[in-house]
Amino acid sequence: MSQSSRELSAQVLVVNRNLQAVHITTARRAFVLMFTDVARALDPAWVAHDFESWASISPSGDGPTVGTSRGPILIPRVLQLVAYDRMPRTTIRLTRRNIFLRDGYTCQYCARRGTPRDLNLDHVMPRSRGGPMTWENVVCSCRVCNLKKGGRTPPEANMRLLRRPLRPRWSPVLALAFSPGRPAEWEPFLASLPGARELQTLWEQGVGTVHDVMAESA
Repeated sequence: MSQSSRELSAQVLVVNRNLQAVHITTARRAFVLMFTDVARALDPAWVAHDFESWASISPSGDGPTVGTSRGPILIPRVLQLVAYDRMPRTTIRLTRRNIFLRDGYTCQYCARRGTPRDLNLDHVMPRSRGGPMTWENVVCSCRVCNLKKGGRTPPEANMRLLRRPLRPRWSPVLALAFSPGRPAEWEPFLASLPGARELQTLWEQGVGTVHDVMAESA
């Protein structure tokens, strides 16, 4: 991949008209949105620039650039949509990774933390008895607890869940709060998302779980 292609694949944070983080796009797509007047690039002072304005100030700025026929243009870190002022409705996919993330890679029976290799998914109400594959019926479990519980319910196995499993409500953008090497310009927008600061602290300290911050209220 050429240097130009790598730069155009760089991630750009997209915020709505109210400066709320809503999406992540590529630098290539960001330039298209700017050129078609759908979005503006935000400079470090949060001043919005259209394509022409941004191109004229770019050479004097710091950061990665992309070469064009008119000279180098700075790749924006943050893009603001001109007309969109809503927060997108998102459905968090029920996947193994997302369940581990919701439960903080922690067994929901013994509180033992582990890696994806050490952990399994457990159906609270066993599949053999009609237990569905849903957010409310699947939890992260270590192999020992998974084997101990077997095809029984927690009460039958004399085991207790750490907390009630619930459907998470986090924004996919929030996951970027833990992306190493993220641009400093993103911080104010990520920090404004619900639970972001608490979640960042939990993750950095390695205590608690993301479930405490991100799960629906019981």
